[in-house]
Amino acid sequence: MPERDDTLDGPLLPMEMEGESPQKRGHSWLKSTKARLTLLGGLVFSILLLAALFWSKRPPTPPPQEDMDLDVPPLYHSLFEAQRKLPQHDTSLLFPEGASGRYVKFTSQSGARLLGWNNVFTELLLHNYLSYKAHRGYVFGDYLWAPSHYPWPENNITLENPARTPISAIISGPTAGGPWPPGDPAPRAIHEQHWPLVCPPEKVKQIWTSTVKDQYNIRRNGSATYIFNIWKKILLEEPAQCVEVMQPAIEDDPWPEVFDMWLVGFDRLLDFWDEFRGSLVSQQLGPSAVVQRALERNVHLFQTPETEHRDPFSRVLAVHIRRGDYEWHCGHLANWNFGFYGWNQLPWLPDRFVLPPGGEPNNNTEENIAKFKLHCLPEMDQIIKRIEGAREDWEKDVFVGKTLESHYINTIFILTNASPEWHDEFVEKLKHDHKWRVVTSHNITFGNSQEKDVGMAVDMEIARRAGIFLGNGWSSFTSNIIHQRLVDKKSVLSNRFF
Repeated sequence: MPERDDTLDGPLLPMEMEGESPQKRGHSWLKSTKARLTLLGGLVFSILLLAALFWSKRPPTPPPQEDMDLDVPPLYHSLFEAQRKLPQHDTSLLFPEGASGRYVKFTSQSGARLLGWNNVFTELLLHNYLSYKAHRGYVFGDYLWAPSHYPWPENNITLENPARTPISAIISGPTAGGPWPPGDPAPRAIHEQHWPLVCPPEKVKQIWTSTVKDQYNIRRNGSATYIFNIWKKILLEEPAQCVEVMQPAIEDDPWPEVFDMWLVGFDRLLDFWDEFRGSLVSQQLGPSAVVQRALERNVHLFQTPETEHRDPFSRVLAVHIRRGDYEWHCGHLANWNFGFYGWNQLPWLPDRFVLPPGGEPNNNTEENIAKFKLHCLPEMDQIIKRIEGAREDWEKDVFVGKTLESHYINTIFILTNASPEWHDEFVEKLKHDHKWRVVTSHNITFGNSQEKDVGMAVDMEIARRAGIFLGNGWSSFTSNIIHQRLVDKKSVLSNRFF
């Protein structure tokens, strides 16, 4: 039986307090300890009621007065300056930080190859956790955009090429240079611009991923826990103060990362789930201030009379629909007989995809390819059927033995790269034929170009908070949302796939 989601529609602030009204009891109530507590409860109730009313009416946090032109990419002057001034960038700090600290920099990181954010994101989190367990300060960089993914046309990259976004504009937590919890002795992450100050060339030991993979026979072999522990041992036992993990040329190794596609894309990853889910890297991961600002600006899109003083996202079903590039990509995945990606493969999640028998990699059967596309690239009516089924399953599980007068989950949030024509037809069907209240990523408004720049992270944060999430099992975007939802203890049945 899937676990219950005990966060269901919980109020943002307490709205009810126990105890009688003091006006009904006369002056003697002051002599009673119970009555004193009642008075205190009444005062707390009044304060919290006013606070709740304030929350529901307050305007979104205003953006900083920079990067205000939505047609021009952001320069992030304030964020880059704040990043430069991180407290751990003080070379006089005592060990394990400062000039005497031990650090590791992953030059092998896939971001250098301009992959999509979610491929890079998974890797950043794993690198940060490996650094933590190896008692070394993690060295983080900026996210580098491939021109095809950038929210502005290539000819409008005004700062540099490739365009870059500070990680602290996308996420918060230790991976972006944030602190560890009080009392944890681990060194904080430093930015790569600070690396030369604490790790001049004479202090740096380079370790090549290809050498480690060949030496330990972990190229397409070994579980994630086994591979993680090999790297942890290497980094712990290496006497050099600074380690730089290097990658060979792409021509020599197309997947040279520490945690490469042949690991993350297959079920060898899964034995690491319990440890990684419980890690401080996962537990402390949150949205950036930029993302939070955009979320506040758009929360009204999801509010209904039922959620005026409650979490509006608890009544939302977020659905991630890949079109566009997936019209080719799904055929490619099917032909190579690739299954679900990343944490989407967890065996106890619903809607598992079992690879159909027959065929062979790069030469699958037409029958098998058709089965893949039912899940990877479903048609519009199939998508709507899955949406309706996911809602029905969840409501039956949550409201056991109860008859609902109307659906509890009544708003749908659509995240898609579909063509405008497909998108508009889909929205109309949901509204008029199935009576959904529809919000799409096209409805999200941005206060400045920083918020526009991290629009994908805004979409992800809404999906993270939604009552139900329905995603694409082959997608790294979906995998990272599933990771965060499970860390947040969303019920198993609230995480679905096509």
